[in-house]
Amino acid sequence: MDQVPGTPQEPQGAGGASGLPGCYRHPDRATGVTCTRCERPICPECMVSASVGFQCPECVRSGSGTGHSAHATTPRTLAGGAVASDPKLVTKILLGLNVAVFIAVYASSGLVGRLDMIGLAFDPQHYQLVGVAEGQWYRLITAVFLHQEIPHIAFNMLSLWWLGPPLEAALGRLRYTVLYLLAGLGGSALSYLLAAQNQPSLGASGAIFGLLGATAVLLRRLNYDMKPVLILLGLNLVFTFLWPNIAWQAHVGGLVVGAAVAYGMVHAPRQRRTLVHTLTCVAALLVIIAVVVLRTFQLTG
Repeated sequence: MDQVPGTPQEPQGAGGASGLPGCYRHPDRATGVTCTRCERPICPECMVSASVGFQCPECVRSGSGTGHSAHATTPRTLAGGAVASDPKLVTKILLGLNVAVFIAVYASSGLVGRLDMIGLAFDPQHYQLVGVAEGQWYRLITAVFLHQEIPHIAFNMLSLWWLGPPLEAALGRLRYTVLYLLAGLGGSALSYLLAAQNQPSLGASGAIFGLLGATAVLLRRLNYDMKPVLILLGLNLVFTFLWPNIAWQAHVGGLVVGAAVAYGMVHAPRQRRTLVHTLTCVAALLVIIAVVVLRTFQLTG
């Protein structure tokens, strides 16, 4: 945002640059589907349809997939989400929304001033105070989809297209969407708290940094080599703090929220996934609300 033998363990270092684990029998094949019994990643060739979803050949041969409760009737992603036929659908929708708003900005010159993230400022055109402190909380989320310059939206959308699909495939559509929105809100909330009250900011960078933090958490969960993502994260943080006119608060806020929410999603116990995921997201939202309320109280007395 301007002012980016037991059950074998999962294969190590498999799956390539997609960020997904590799099939336990074919490590070079990235997949977001796991066996519903042993939870090992399996590629389409190894998927065996059974009464409790897709299972790996070994579980089918051993009969370990029979006689159990059917709590897993469909193939599940690493985080427990339903496996979708198009693991890029939500990412495509987010891209479309950002581009649509970008076009609308050019069609309406006053749109930016009504939707950007600003704490409290005086609008001389309408002779009134505007901003989140004036009750315009919608700015916290509308600013996440708002861009003014072509290089700005181009960089953010390229980052979204690179980071989004692997996370969407690993988390599932609903969890991925919630993580993206919470990271964007987290970036806006920290900007609201720490930036100058009349300093406007806009852009998807907070949400993008959230995806970057979530990617790091996911790779750590899969025991992949962390060096590439840590180097990328470090470079982005250096760029954030050294380049002028960048709302570093939004980047840091998005990064922290994205990483925290992702941690709760990928480390939740299998038997309590839904509960842990819900509590994680609710807790993140409550913290964001608390930050906004605190800052509003500071600005309005």
